[in-house]
Amino acid sequence: MTLARPFVLVAITLSITLLTNFAAPAQSSKRKSRAAKPSIVVREINAASLTTILKRESAPRPLLVNFWATWCDPCREEFPDLVKIDRQFRAQGLDMISVSLDDLAEIKTGVPKFLHQMRATMPAYLLNESDPDHLISTIDPKWSGALPATFLYDAEGKVVFKHFGRIKPLEVRAAIEKLVGSK
Repeated sequence: MTLARPFVLVAITLSITLLTNFAAPAQSSKRKSRAAKPSIVVREINAASLTTILKRESAPRPLLVNFWATWCDPCREEFPDLVKIDRQFRAQGLDMISVSLDDLAEIKTGVPKFLHQMRATMPAYLLNESDPDHLISTIDPKWSGALPATFLYDAEGKVVFKHFGRIKPLEVRAAIEKLVGSK
């Protein structure tokens, strides 16, 4: 019986060591993922800067642009689909930006909070224009300014798809696949 006791002690010690080693990496990776979580930065943008982005001269890749606001229920409802589309097509050559038409006061509060909840990672802007009507007619003369509004630009800056109101994800994906292919 005295021989069995050392084997039991060795077995218990070995079991504790193995459990500790397996548990430690999982805990440390959780800490790292929390610490590495990117903060959401919403940049203020004016009509001239946005027009430059839309021309695609500095980044000749297709671009999906969504105009939205935190107070717009259809905007909030479609946003998870847009986040999925961004994740799906970014590696295939699609850029995406979201442009909020919220009040400028929301740039550090409501807009980043919403984007964080949605787990959005695309560049986010808040339009700072006293008269957005000029920008709206520049983007599309047929757009009344109603939200949400989504536009897909090719690499040369030409609108190849647009949708006013809540998007239909399959339609948007089909339009994007025509530009970037389905890899």
